[in-house]
Amino acid sequence: MSSISHDHSQPFTTSLSQLFIFAQNIRKMLRAIFKEMKPFPQLMFAIFVVVASFIVFMLISLVVAIPIFGFESMMSIAGGIDVFSGENIALLKYFQVVQSVGVFIVPPFILAWLYYGKIAEYLQLNKTATTQSVLLVLILGFSAIPVINLFGELNANMKLPEWLSGVENWIKTREEMAAELTEKFLKTDSFGGFLFNLFMIAFLPAIGEELLFRGVVQRIFSNWTRSLHWGIWIAAALFSALHFQFYGFIPRMLLGVMFGYLLVWSGSMWLPIIAHFVNNGVAVTGMYLIDKGAINPEFEEIGSSGDGIYFSVVSIAVVALLLWLIKRENAPAAKEQRYLQ
Repeated sequence: MSSISHDHSQPFTTSLSQLFIFAQNIRKMLRAIFKEMKPFPQLMFAIFVVVASFIVFMLISLVVAIPIFGFESMMSIAGGIDVFSGENIALLKYFQVVQSVGVFIVPPFILAWLYYGKIAEYLQLNKTATTQSVLLVLILGFSAIPVINLFGELNANMKLPEWLSGVENWIKTREEMAAELTEKFLKTDSFGGFLFNLFMIAFLPAIGEELLFRGVVQRIFSNWTRSLHWGIWIAAALFSALHFQFYGFIPRMLLGVMFGYLLVWSGSMWLPIIAHFVNNGVAVTGMYLIDKGAINPEFEEIGSSGDGIYFSVVSIAVVALLLWLIKRENAPAAKEQRYLQ
């Protein structure tokens, strides 16, 4: 009596094949829809993706945080009770990291895949910067400190009309609270704490904010206005506005403009990322060294007052020279730079 072998794997293989074909068809359909999408719908959908990603990451982080930090710590922060205690600061730092990933890092990759398909090319991560350009950007980051401080001081001394005095007082109160929180965030006695602050305040924002604002938002507005310059300035203004710090709006916007031109001139996202990291990293390192007594606290105000004004004048000249050198170094890339519809 012969035994008959039945092959049960064939239906399973067929099902997988059909599922793969279905997924491919869905992918093609989505690609066709998003490829034809105009700039305004792209912007609206980008906002939707950012908000949706934020909600998803926050919900997941809340679930993860309860067993780690405890429900009481979360309730005390929600109620504004003892917010600046050591344990609660650790919880706030945890949420800060989650927010950086969920709002700024993940959405650009999703949008790049949907809008163009080739993520690295859309976000301009596929081109490495030249060694000379990187060195120039590193020098640029340090050289820009006095002039950025000068514009920060001018911005801080701006006065709103008398009839908006209530709004002005509210803004000042909110920004004083934000400054206190930032100080608590950055205050650490250990080198490990300093490295984590560098990761949280410099590394993650440099990657995430550049990918979102320069990689996505700047591209959308450049295509919308058909002008790279308008795209750069609008994205920089939004970049600054979304930090919700009125008295730091101008210097932060100017930094955004500088980052935007670095991207356009080089065709590489890595230059604005490096420049952003240097800017934030200097602030984190400066506060750490000040707390350690290694440098004078006046370091934070260099260029903003008194004899420091002369530093600002020199800073403007040096920054202009460095930007010109970076543009010249990357002239072929700047000539070929085109945003992709």
